[in-house]
Amino acid sequence: MAQVTVAELDTALRERGLRATPQRRSVLRAVTELGHATPEEVCDFVQRENESGPVNLSTVYRALELMEKIGVISHTHLTHGSPTYQVASHVNHLHLVCRGCGAITEADLDLARPLARAVREQSGFDTDLGHLSLHGLCAQCQDS
Repeated sequence: MAQVTVAELDTALRERGLRATPQRRSVLRAVTELGHATPEEVCDFVQRENESGPVNLSTVYRALELMEKIGVISHTHLTHGSPTYQVASHVNHLHLVCRGCGAITEADLDLARPLARAVREQSGFDTDLGHLSLHGLCAQCQDS
């Protein structure tokens, strides 16, 4: 996974007149380390990492929203629950979500391009492939 460094986050924030806080840095580290992470998972990670005291979920949500707004991270909806966040430079893939075990794996986005072209030709709808997820059963769950 492509990494976004804390220094890059600091620069992106300062260019917009914003502060690079320890909480924002911790949220970025969590998203980078966890990959596809919900705000709750990010909060748990930050809580474990943060030695200066508790960080609440609303702080995590605000940091995630801000980092998405400045283009450092992105989100997608892999389930009916909370969105999952990932580093923005790591969005060019399909999300494969196992409904058996909950595992999230990735596949090459090029596999979906013919489908997106066909949808556009037939309906005029332009598909956002960066948010595409396919749900089914992984190989292990199929074997069980």
